[in-house]
Amino acid sequence: MTTTAHADGPLLLTQKRIWIIFSALIAGMLLSSLDQTIVSTAMPTIVGQLGGVEHQTWITTAYLLATTIVMPIYGKFGDVLGRRNLFLFAIALFTAASIGCAFATDFWGSVIFRAMQGLGGGGLMILSQAIIADIVPAKERGKYMGPLGAIFGLSAVAGPLLGGYFVDNLTWNWAFYINIPVGIAAFAIAWFTLKLPAKKASKRIDLPGVLLLSIATTGLIFFTDFGADAEQGWTSPLTWAFGVGMVLAVALFILAERRAEDPIIPLSLFRNRLFVNSTAIGFTLGLGMFAALAFMPTFLQMASGTSAAASGLLLVPMMVGLIGTSIYSGIAISRSGKYRIYPILGTSLTIVALLWMTTLTAATPIWIICTQLFVFGAGLGLIMQVIVLVVQNSVSPEMVGTATSTNNYFREVGASLGVAVFGAIFTSRLSERLNSTFTSFGASPADAGQSTSTLDPETLNALPRALREAIVGDYADALAPVFLYLVPFLVLAITLKEIPLSETSGMVARGEAIGGPEAERLEVERLDAARTPAGRKRAAVAAGPSGAKSGEAGHPDDGPVPTTRR
Repeated sequence: MTTTAHADGPLLLTQKRIWIIFSALIAGMLLSSLDQTIVSTAMPTIVGQLGGVEHQTWITTAYLLATTIVMPIYGKFGDVLGRRNLFLFAIALFTAASIGCAFATDFWGSVIFRAMQGLGGGGLMILSQAIIADIVPAKERGKYMGPLGAIFGLSAVAGPLLGGYFVDNLTWNWAFYINIPVGIAAFAIAWFTLKLPAKKASKRIDLPGVLLLSIATTGLIFFTDFGADAEQGWTSPLTWAFGVGMVLAVALFILAERRAEDPIIPLSLFRNRLFVNSTAIGFTLGLGMFAALAFMPTFLQMASGTSAAASGLLLVPMMVGLIGTSIYSGIAISRSGKYRIYPILGTSLTIVALLWMTTLTAATPIWIICTQLFVFGAGLGLIMQVIVLVVQNSVSPEMVGTATSTNNYFREVGASLGVAVFGAIFTSRLSERLNSTFTSFGASPADAGQSTSTLDPETLNALPRALREAIVGDYADALAPVFLYLVPFLVLAITLKEIPLSETSGMVARGEAIGGPEAERLEVERLDAARTPAGRKRAAVAAGPSGAKSGEAGHPDDGPVPTTRR
């Protein structure tokens, strides 16, 4: 790996600079998390007006699939080339795709632009987590997990509220219009505040690995989607074509990674027991969490008869639970240096919540639904960011981005599978029940299929009372049992091993920066040198003949000097 030294000395990770960089990461996370929650609330209206109720899982699957594919790419490229320019690219791509979603006129066009959003959203998620590991030691990182969790939680509350307001008072297009000013603001903040060293690749980029991993991921998701689809099914030649393609791509990917000079996912990671354990927990978390979150707004709007705005308000308890336990666990881990108990407790709460959700019916009181969601959110807050911290702490500083992205990759694979498989179970059960209901009320099979395809909350409210109540029952019967299927996948946390948390940040460990009290002292001397001739003399003596330690990187705007290899 190559790093660049600069005439003005190494990058000084003072507390002030850490918080300035952190502000750019918060802006990027706000953009990504706000979008996902707005769309979840507006989805019933979007798919109803664009004519894709029976294919609504593709709206979520397209985003998750694209996000999953690019995660390892962003992680590896960030390790090799630096993370600043990649972070700016991810923001720009996400914002441009939002414009496409806002002006989409058909269902499949909207799916394509959602996939493009995923290509940017994957970078925002991975690079934010990796940059935190670069600038903050693992032992202190919990203090920063709280604010990140709070931003996710606040945007997850604001998103459904805004999505509900847009649907009820404007149009669903505003769910994407809002990303445009937020994206521009996030890009500007990152451009001016995210100052990190740049790097140059010293090894050949693993393009075969990138291609084969993308093919394998696509084959896996399409295999499950088409297998659960009512038109294709598990006996369809197309379904099995995707399955065979996936298996071949995985086999070729493993061979390619063994031979690659710098593999995109080093196979050595899977000899790290703690990494494997944490990644397995992340996979099962994604499987259950995203499947539940993807369809809860639909249940609240259709089965409970609430408006889009009200369904957004009903998600507030979940985010309160998530924010509270995320901040608490982060502070507690920073104080004690112990983390094992939190994923175990979080998994227990999540299982309790899912089991409780299986009892949902159209007659379930709102306060019970809110309590269920609070418990569910509290469990998630104890697991999500702790797992990332454990993974980052289990690998060398040179592999922080790669390990972070690989862990997130398998979590998103779980999420994609969860949404595809459990979403297919939900939609197939729902379509069957709705067709039967419309037919029993006198509609022909063709008319029943058309009514099912274009059903949205507004259309539902305009139907006769008896038919509306029957449809509400269909939604409740179709979704509630799905939660039970998720429970067995969330039992791995008890096997998580405890190891000491590192007291050195990634950039300091790699020799790219100076941190802690030394950084604060040198920053004072650097400011002093800028003010007085005597200060400049003292700084020159302290820095030595070259003005920087070998292998250390300075501020990216300081101007380059010859590189040194580590």
